[in-house]
Amino acid sequence: MIRVMLVDDHEMVRMGVAAYLATEDEIEVIGEAADGEEGVKLAFEKKPEVILMDLIMKKMDGIEATKKIMAVLPETKVIVLTSFIDDEQVYPAIEAGAFSYLLKTSSAEAIAEAIKAAVNGESKLEAEVTKKMMKRMREPEETMHDSLTSREREVLLLIGEGKSNQDIAEELYIGIKTVKTHVSNILSKLNVDDRTQIAVYAHRHRLVR
Repeated sequence: MIRVMLVDDHEMVRMGVAAYLATEDEIEVIGEAADGEEGVKLAFEKKPEVILMDLIMKKMDGIEATKKIMAVLPETKVIVLTSFIDDEQVYPAIEAGAFSYLLKTSSAEAIAEAIKAAVNGESKLEAEVTKKMMKRMREPEETMHDSLTSREREVLLLIGEGKSNQDIAEELYIGIKTVKTHVSNILSKLNVDDRTQIAVYAHRHRLVR
């Protein structure tokens, strides 16, 4: 039997889904929760194989609940079952660890099939979600140096060329203190620890010759 848990703030939705799943010989509904916070606690207690997770709920939304559950129960398959398909829900849900993404307009049979597929390692995504994911994959990857100001980018390039703070100050006609401020900002925006890593980043992204 596939142990399934339902997390949705609409009682009628839980009742309807649970009633259909009760007719499936391979599926057993072992618990229901009315919000994300309750869902996390129940998941830790029941350890289901599959969780049908709504996204928009009070106390804790489905995205945050999914993150918390996946951190402790990584083998559990979370299937998003929602009415929303906006970018603000789709990408964060997938990134949080959701295994499949279905809409509440899906047939009861499709939901049951998604549950069975999940335990076999096969995810099910709404066609529109698949299109969104493919589009995102085709988009050029945003690099961290895109967030640098024009002056910070100049400092980055000079560091990549092996210039010292004094060299940079003289070349750009700015003070040492200003150079240090720019370097500090670059370290933060590139999420690196020192000047050497800044130089490595510059060369890795072919920003210097």
